[in-house]
Amino acid sequence: MRKREVDHFLRKMLDFHENVSDLIVTVDRPFQVESDGELMAVPMDVQLDNLTPFQTEIFALNLLGGDRRNVETLLSEGSCDLSYHLAGKARFRVNVFSQRGYFSVVMRKLETRIPSVEDLKLPEVFKQMAHERNGIIFVTGATGSGKSTSLASTLNEVNDLRPVHIVTLEDPVEFVHHHRKATFNQREMGTDFDTFASGLRASLRQAPKIILVGEMRDRETVEIGLSAAETGHLVLTTLHTVDAGQTINRILGMFDTEEEKQIRIRLSDAIRYVVCQRLLPREGGGRVAAFEIMGKDIRVKELILDGESEGKTFYEVIESNRAFGWRTFDDSILELFQEGQISHDTAMAYASKKAIMRRGIDRIKSARGEKVTDIDGLEVDRGYGTRDKAKK
Repeated sequence: MRKREVDHFLRKMLDFHENVSDLIVTVDRPFQVESDGELMAVPMDVQLDNLTPFQTEIFALNLLGGDRRNVETLLSEGSCDLSYHLAGKARFRVNVFSQRGYFSVVMRKLETRIPSVEDLKLPEVFKQMAHERNGIIFVTGATGSGKSTSLASTLNEVNDLRPVHIVTLEDPVEFVHHHRKATFNQREMGTDFDTFASGLRASLRQAPKIILVGEMRDRETVEIGLSAAETGHLVLTTLHTVDAGQTINRILGMFDTEEEKQIRIRLSDAIRYVVCQRLLPREGGGRVAAFEIMGKDIRVKELILDGESEGKTFYEVIESNRAFGWRTFDDSILELFQEGQISHDTAMAYASKKAIMRRGIDRIKSARGEKVTDIDGLEVDRGYGTRDKAKK
């Protein structure tokens, strides 16, 4: 299997189905793609029903392309990340890893066109972020929840608004930004810098106004990021956390107990937004994003400084600031349910507080004249009495 054959297989996989997001190559399985959350086998024009260890290894080595650093990382750590460009077709973020002594490959398809905030139907907060001058913004969520895409759309917004220098530190570079009003320098881990911490430290000598950090994985990166935010830079970054409270706790958990008080002070001053994303199954197919949005006010600052307590939680503070565009996941999920984009079961499955979600769903159903549920989960027909009276 040579490179041109690998590229041929990649093209076949991409053309197999609409909305292909991931390509998966594993021993004893055929080539597979994921589309809208569903994994599907891809038939090839040669007999490749179940890939052999040799075939997956050759496939992986062709993607690595003789890159010594990636090969060494793969052998020493069991996995490595890289980018791959399929000429005229697509770019990929690639993870090659070992399992049971064999090689496997997962390739995430990257969009070539940077979607706008309007294209993605993102909340207005993503436009507001583009006007921030300093501080730190966290966009969080699980792998594959669209964090990088949302941040790319925010930087795209900046590019239309402001003549500023932007340095991005990515693993790998996902969206290529073209210079319009802003000037971009996009750096890729492994090629242009070794770690996010070292890349971030170096960026402070590169005169940026805005720094994108692909992920804050450790305390050193967080500490340098806070320093950057404190010295007049706007820092945009991601974490793999599910909500605002967990985001703050994850950051604090990176530091020793004796450092916690000082980090709480610094974080409470530097933070501008925490936006968390989840992708939910959409009615009729595909997926739709739900968001939790927390900005900054005196109560958020106090919670970061003192921690959460009974009656004083990030969830409750977000609820009380709905008028300013803040929202809990439950607010977002209820809105999607009301619009008919998600089902009752999906809304309940993804709810943060199921009792609140159930009451919200019942209000919506009641307004529609539909059956609602009582506290025991039994259906109640709100129109029962009125229909009886009408008959009389």
